[in-house]
Amino acid sequence: MASTSKSTLSISTPARATADFCLLPLGTSSVSVSKQIADVQRLMKCSGLNYTMHSAGTTVEGTWDEVTRVIGQAHSMLHEQGIVRLHTDIRIGSRTDKMENFKDKVTSVEKLLAQDGE
Repeated sequence: MASTSKSTLSISTPARATADFCLLPLGTSSVSVSKQIADVQRLMKCSGLNYTMHSAGTTVEGTWDEVTRVIGQAHSMLHEQGIVRLHTDIRIGSRTDKMENFKDKVTSVEKLLAQDGE
């Protein structure tokens, strides 16, 4: 096991992060979760972070702390609505070599596909 002289409390989180998350309310009286997802999207809008909803979740970007906080706030908000159990799958990425947002990533792939003549 590697040792470190730095206290884990002094290690900062990345300056920027992009997270893709899918929040699933469990044990609700309906199989539809559109009301809860709409509430999460309202929260995202109020957060001031850059985000987009897609068919299987939401992508959000900001600082690591902002991104993880808003996902936690989504949990707390839905718990306050009486949903006892939530499950969220999260993928978080960060990079330090350049500033790139999630729209830039999509545009990069679209440019490559355009070269295919399609």
